[in-house]
Amino acid sequence: MLTTKDFDYELPEELIAQTPLENRSASRLLVLNRETGEMTDTHFHHILDYLEPGDALVVNETRVIPARLFGTKPETGGHLEVLLLTNTEGNRWECLIKPARRAKIGTEIHFGDDARLKATVIEEKDQGGRIIEFSYKGVFLEILESLGQMPLPPYIKERLEDADRYQTVYARENGSAAAPTAGLHFTPELLSAAQTKGVNLIPLTLHVGLGTFRPVSVDRIEDHEMHAEYYYLSEASAEMIKQTKVNGGKIVAVGTTSVRTLETIAQQHDGAIQASSGWTSIFISPGYTFKIVDRMITNFHLPCSTLVMLVSAFYDREAVLKAYQHAVEEQYRFFSFGDAMMIL
Repeated sequence: MLTTKDFDYELPEELIAQTPLENRSASRLLVLNRETGEMTDTHFHHILDYLEPGDALVVNETRVIPARLFGTKPETGGHLEVLLLTNTEGNRWECLIKPARRAKIGTEIHFGDDARLKATVIEEKDQGGRIIEFSYKGVFLEILESLGQMPLPPYIKERLEDADRYQTVYARENGSAAAPTAGLHFTPELLSAAQTKGVNLIPLTLHVGLGTFRPVSVDRIEDHEMHAEYYYLSEASAEMIKQTKVNGGKIVAVGTTSVRTLETIAQQHDGAIQASSGWTSIFISPGYTFKIVDRMITNFHLPCSTLVMLVSAFYDREAVLKAYQHAVEEQYRFFSFGDAMMIL
C-alpha cells in the first residue's frame, strides 16, 4: 500500500523557478523512455525530435483569470484576501478566503475604492473554502481585470512583470485559477513547426481549480479526495483524437490537466473518446490503466503532490523519483516557471 510519503523527494529551495525564461522554449527538457529506461537531457525547442507526423498534441486552452482579490469588510474595515476558484453558477463562485475565520456566512466584502464590486459569503466549506455571490454593474471580467491580480502559486515570491507569461500562447477560455504550466514552454513558432511536420494540435478545456492548491493531507493516497474541476471537449477535437488513434498516431497530452480530461472521458465511455463536458474529480495514481494518453509532457511537481502520483502512474514511481533526483543533481528549474519532462 502506497503512502503519501512514498512520493516525497528532496528539493533545494534555490531550484524553484521564480521567473519565466525570456524565451519560453529555451527551457530544459528531460526525456524519459519507458521502454528502455533511458533519460536524455535536452532543451524544449528540440521537442519535435520526439514527435512524428500523425501524432497529436492535446492542449488545454483554459485562460487564467486575475483571480486574486483584496477586499475589506465595510463594517469593520478588516482586510480579506479572496482567491476565486470556480464559477459554480451565475454570480456565485467557490473561493478561498484568508483569514477564513473572518468570513462567516453573511459577511459582506467590498473590492476597489468605490466598492464597484461587492460579494456576500453564502456558504462555508472546509479548509478555508467559501461560496460567495457577487453584485456589480457592468461586465464582470472587465471589473476583475482592473481589480484582480494574477494568482501565482505561493512558492513564487518574485513579482511577475508580464502577466501574459503565466498564460499559454493558445489560452482562449477564461476560467482558471492557475495555468496549465506544461504548455507555457510552447511558442507560436514551435507550434507552427509542429503543424508543418504533420503533428496535429487538438484543444480541450479544463479550468484549473482547488485541486491544484489542495495538498494531500492523508497518509493513504486512496483516501485523498480530489476537488471537482470543469472540463469540455468539442465534437471536432473528439473526432481528431479518434482519427489519430485509428491512423496509428500518438496522443501526446500537454500537461496533467489534459491527461485528466482525456482519461475522465474515456472512463465514462468504456475507453472511448467523444465530445463531453462536465465536472471531473478523477484521481490518477499508480495502478491506474491509461486508456487514451500515449505520451505526456509535464513540468516538475511539488513533493507528495497528486501530480507526482499521476506521473508515477504513467511510468513507474521509482523511475520517476530517480528522474527527479537526476533533475535536482543537474540543476533543473522546478515547478510552474521551471523546466519540462517528456515521457515516451
